[in-house]
Parts: sequence; structure tokens; C-alpha cells
Amino acid sequence: MADADRFRPSVTVAAVVEQGGRYLLVEEETAEGLMLNNPAGHLEQGESPLDAVVREALEETARQFVPEAFLGVYQARFLRPALQQDVTYVRLAYSGSVGEQIAGRALDAGIHRTLWLTPAEIAACAERHRSPLVLQCVQDHAAGRRLPLDTVLAHPSLAQPWVKN
Repeated sequence: MADADRFRPSVTVAAVVEQGGRYLLVEEETAEGLMLNNPAGHLEQGESPLDAVVREALEETARQFVPEAFLGVYQARFLRPALQQDVTYVRLAYSGSVGEQIAGRALDAGIHRTLWLTPAEIAACAERHRSPLVLQCVQDHAAGRRLPLDTVLAHPSLAQPWVKN
């Protein structure tokens, strides 16, 4: 198989945060317009999923995320209409808590605001979800799904610089 033909899903992480029956979402600019998402983003080279979810939550919400449990591995495929892209995402979702918004810290480029919505409110606006995984992660959290944080092993080799011979 040619390297260009190899299947390469996008690997992302997501933070699922609930306080008082409401879940933290971000409203972000996408090619399809303003969409809602869990605080989430792409895993970067050399980064553990746990480090990535803490970083992404901070960048997108200006709040420190404290992971408490692993929620699960999710996979979804959909067509991004505006770009006519067939996209498959593999999402590693974590649940946890956040502190207060850090004064003076800007939200990541493209993030318009953060919102706290109930599961019913989230379900009612599914057409505005960035991914079908937004609601699924909230529903799984609300149903009590929790796995140990060490469910996902990040081998120490991630932190090693890669040297080609």
C-alpha cells in the first residue's frame, strides 16, 4: 500500500467537565460556522494524551483542567460539508474538574466563548455540534462511566527526542 493511501485518523483529546448538572462547552469558529464542542484538540507529537487534554482545556477555556478519570476512546466518521472532507476522529476523552477562569488569559484563536449547558440543552442543539462525539461523551459521563486515568499508557519514549540514523 502506498503511504499516501494509508488510513490516518485524526487523534484528539477532550475534557468533559460537569458542575451543578451543567457541562462546559466551547463555541468555536469552524469551516461550517460557529459550532459547539467539548474543550478538545489534537494530540501533538511527543505529548501524552493526559498532558494534551490539560493543555487543550487551558487553551480553550482559560481554566486549569484537573483530570479525574478516563471516559473512553471514541471513533466517529463524518463529512465536513464546507471542505468536502471525509474525516475520521479517534477521541480520548477525560472527565475532571476546572478552576475559575484565569483573569487576563485569552481563549485560543477561534474560540468565541465558553458555555455551561445541561445535557438536555446540549441534546437540543445537536445540529451545532462540531462532532457527533460531543453529546456521546456528555451522555456517557452523565451515565457514570469512569475508568482509571492509567487506562491509557503513555510510554516514556514519548519524551525522547527522535534521532534518525
